[in-house]
Amino acid sequence: MSRSIPVVLVTGASRGLGRGIAVHLAGMGYSVAVNYAANRNAAEHTAELCRAVQTDDRQQFVPFKADIGDRRERNAMVEEVVSTLGGLDGLVNNAGMAPRRRADLVEATEESFEELMRVNLQGPYFLTQRAARYWLAERPTPRLPGGFKVVFITSISVYTASVNRGDYCVSKAGLAMAAQLWATRLAEEQIQVFELRPGIMETDMTSGVKEKYDALIAEGLVPQRRWGSGEDVGRAVGACLDGSLNFSTGAVIDVDGGFHLRRL
Repeated sequence: MSRSIPVVLVTGASRGLGRGIAVHLAGMGYSVAVNYAANRNAAEHTAELCRAVQTDDRQQFVPFKADIGDRRERNAMVEEVVSTLGGLDGLVNNAGMAPRRRADLVEATEESFEELMRVNLQGPYFLTQRAARYWLAERPTPRLPGGFKVVFITSISVYTASVNRGDYCVSKAGLAMAAQLWATRLAEEQIQVFELRPGIMETDMTSGVKEKYDALIAEGLVPQRRWGSGEDVGRAVGACLDGSLNFSTGAVIDVDGGFHLRRL
């Protein structure tokens, strides 16, 4: 593959926000490593959607299986992406999970807490470490404008308390600090780090509460009065990667229709 085609690894790209991100990046001319944890058919479908919008026949869209919460699997994935696609220019830490069962704080289990920390926080934290080690040790020539990029996809749950899924909120709050830490460490290496905070997004994760949020959105919970989409997040990721924000790092970008605004 030509060195002129940037390669971006998008975790959790088989569905939801990750799929929206992958497809948007494909339309921008990037090759995409489509990470998935279990559902290869869904990942292949994401790759097909990417091919439908690609702008250069040299682009590649390849599924890579790895549980982000497993050290050996995530490290092996980085090596496989570099070997298969000819490098790595950007990392989008999107993969995450909701608790398997929502539970009030006084009833929630340590097992659920530990699982969410492993997948939502520990996984992306150390996947970023693995990517950074590759960039710093190998010193490849960056193919994205301004150098290599890392994007953390967090959530409005960084600052919005949901007492029936406290483990999720804590994992995302920790991930927000991870973004700040990596932005600080990598700035002098000309590696940019961004945090995107999606709001109420229409995905598989929210399908079970759609009726509840339809009503809340209609009542004005989201000032722009609509659900967010994977395409919305994909466009924001694209802006982080394409050089539009080259004098920014550690920036927090809300993709939430104005949810974060304090209003009277």
